[in-house]
Amino acid sequence: MISAVVYADGQAMEYEDLTAARTAVGTTWVHVTDATPDEVEAVSSAFDLHSLAIEDIKNDVRANVQEFNAYTFVLVKSASLTPGDTTFDKEVKTTPLGLFIGPDWVVTLSTGAVPSVQRVMDAVGRGDERLLHRGPDFTAYRVIDVIVDAYFDLLDEIETDIEQIEEEVTTSTDIETLERINDVRRDLLSFRKQVWPAREAIGVLARGDPKQIQPQTEKYFRDVYDHLVQIVDLTETYRDLVAGARDIYLNTVSQSTNEVMKMLTVVATIFIPLTFVVGVYGMNFADSPYNMPELGWAFSYPAVMIGMVIVVAVLLAYFRQRGYL
Repeated sequence: MISAVVYADGQAMEYEDLTAARTAVGTTWVHVTDATPDEVEAVSSAFDLHSLAIEDIKNDVRANVQEFNAYTFVLVKSASLTPGDTTFDKEVKTTPLGLFIGPDWVVTLSTGAVPSVQRVMDAVGRGDERLLHRGPDFTAYRVIDVIVDAYFDLLDEIETDIEQIEEEVTTSTDIETLERINDVRRDLLSFRKQVWPAREAIGVLARGDPKQIQPQTEKYFRDVYDHLVQIVDLTETYRDLVAGARDIYLNTVSQSTNEVMKMLTVVATIFIPLTFVVGVYGMNFADSPYNMPELGWAFSYPAVMIGMVIVVAVLLAYFRQRGYL
């Protein structure tokens, strides 16, 4: 779907013809969402967009900035946590968005829906003064800023998951807890792969290297760059927290295993002397001059049983004194 709007003198007007929108006086913004091949071809022809930039959007490459003769191309990605398509509970879903910043126009093109961009376009329709009186570079800033702000929402969701995991790991040894830890680690790794290149790309705009970025707009891109630096730091912090939660979980499992092994060792130790006594008195060979004389004693069986009970009692008292029980 193609949306074209031209704003000048504090007013915005929608256009259906792309050529007329480009030649109109003012700042032209063309937004293409869920782009079909025909729509991409129409926008490329109207604004003379390079095929390599279009391929970058289609192939979902990492965020970057490229300068062409008539415009600057910026590729960023929106990100959100969505239910997993396979076995994962949640996964980071990204949608590439290409921004072409010209002298008096800007084109935003995505192969999927990017709700945050539509919010900025709706603000233009409502007459947002911050957009109607600024150039295309400021429009690009607003779009990128909204996308980056959505990164904080994603991190808030991950933080909630981490808090729940931290409450579970000290008491639970369920395999589901470990699976949740691994899911969050995977989400953070996937998100980290998106924000690191985005920080580098926005850094180029913040320095004002492209000629389409006006000096008065650089400070806004520096603000976005600062947000990305904070997001990268939070991502690394959350990765450390998840790694710590995983270590706590493994220690809890190890401690639980040690408790079980300690109990089994105590039981085995108690039965060792009992097994020895039973084994010895089980060798009651008849008609032998070397047979145990006490086998003929009337109280031999009760005496052996009482002796074994005493052995068990002594061992239990010893283990309790040592703190094994």
